[in-house]
Amino acid sequence: MDLLPTISYKMLHLTTNGFSLNNLIGSSSSGSVYKGVLNQEKMLVAVKVLNLQTKGATKSFVAKCNVLRNVRHRNLVKFLTCCSSINYNGDEFKALVFEFMTNGSLDMWLHPMTDCKSQSKYLIFLQRIIIAIDVASELNYLHNHCQQQIIHCDLKPNNILLDSEMIAHVSDFGLARLLTATSDSSQKHTSIIGLKGYTVYVAPSITSPI
Repeated sequence: MDLLPTISYKMLHLTTNGFSLNNLIGSSSSGSVYKGVLNQEKMLVAVKVLNLQTKGATKSFVAKCNVLRNVRHRNLVKFLTCCSSINYNGDEFKALVFEFMTNGSLDMWLHPMTDCKSQSKYLIFLQRIIIAIDVASELNYLHNHCQQQIIHCDLKPNNILLDSEMIAHVSDFGLARLLTATSDSSQKHTSIIGLKGYTVYVAPSITSPI
């Protein structure tokens, strides 16, 4: 984590117009995500401000940084920088900065808000197949081609983001597990290091009552 580029709280405050509600993309128990414009290059970014009142938030921040600094793939949301500082109220502040994904989350496309006129999102069958291939490609990279194998543990439509060309990008590594290969004189095995997370995710839309 020490090798990561960092950004100041002041800069993020300016980037998001004071973390304005007008720039709020979404929020959950783990934190809030704001849209911002970074530097003179006018780069669109997504700033995830962690809710440090949530249990394990600091560990989640460290886990994400440790994972994201070592992985590079076409179907991974590009991690730009992080911030670990104090805000203007004197409180601890931690945030992650990512490349902004223009077309939002896969969940927004699978479950559009039909009561909102501005929501007319729909995925044709071919797009769904391509997105599935994109996600599978990223998971194959994490599981088989990283220097240190990574298990995401929280893969779901909300954590799959789509760019302007509808290319899928996997995001949110707060529950990721790092796999370390160990060996002794009798056998080789893989051990799991990191935060405990979900080993299986089944979307509510594909479950059925018993």
